[in-house]
Amino acid sequence: MGWEALQAIHWRKIPASGEISFFPMSQHKLTLMIRPPEKMDLRYEGVKLDRPVPGGSIFVMPAGSSREFRWQGSSWQGSIESLDIYLDPSLVGRVTAEAFESDPTRTVIPPLTGLILPELRSAMLAVEAELRAGGGGCPLLVESLATILSVHLIRHVTGRRNLPAPADGVLSGRKLYTVIEYIMENLAGDLTLGQMAAVAHLSPYHFARQFKGATGLSPYQYVISHRVERAQHLLRKDEELGLAEVALRSGFSDQSRFSLQFKRLTGVTPRQFRILARDT
Repeated sequence: MGWEALQAIHWRKIPASGEISFFPMSQHKLTLMIRPPEKMDLRYEGVKLDRPVPGGSIFVMPAGSSREFRWQGSSWQGSIESLDIYLDPSLVGRVTAEAFESDPTRTVIPPLTGLILPELRSAMLAVEAELRAGGGGCPLLVESLATILSVHLIRHVTGRRNLPAPADGVLSGRKLYTVIEYIMENLAGDLTLGQMAAVAHLSPYHFARQFKGATGLSPYQYVISHRVERAQHLLRKDEELGLAEVALRSGFSDQSRFSLQFKRLTGVTPRQFRILARDT
């Protein structure tokens, strides 16, 4: 779907039994066993697991891992289901340096099995929800989810539960004005965290913190709120403009995503808003 910050695959209706081998990967892989098999034999990077795991278990396979996986289910159990998420080591390294102020070369992601980490699982399921939405997704949201996944992963690996105290402050008035001007000029395009951070001459992580400190909203929330605001203007201005075109001109990837975010922020659907605006 054109995602750059992470990749994901939601496996459904996996055959009841089988085996597969994978060559070494260039990315870290996180696997969420949504509906695990009755029996499994998983081997990678010195890990050997030959027992069943509960639903919701997470496996972490570091970059460079090759792996072998055998499984067996049963007819009463239903289809086996899992979610794979791939994170680039450079992204994880950047978050290690920026969020935890640690040397990324000294923070090694080890192989991990059968983790029960509700925060990490919730972030993975948020990625799955984006997959299920079926559209291109919002690059800003995908970048944010990739960062959140990296933070939770590093927290578990290093044992550090809290981030260092913020020392970033907030965006200066001049930088904030420049970034907001850039956002409004490109509202209908594919805005990314990296692009906005570059305008402010900051790293994406520090930009996101300083932007929220200055506005009270994350960059993603700010962009969505102004896209909805632009959609309201278009709905009032031109009754002949179709909802799909309103979504496109406002920066939403598809009409369903537009309707979902519009109702979340205004309490009514775009169609209902247009009718109400006509009567006022």
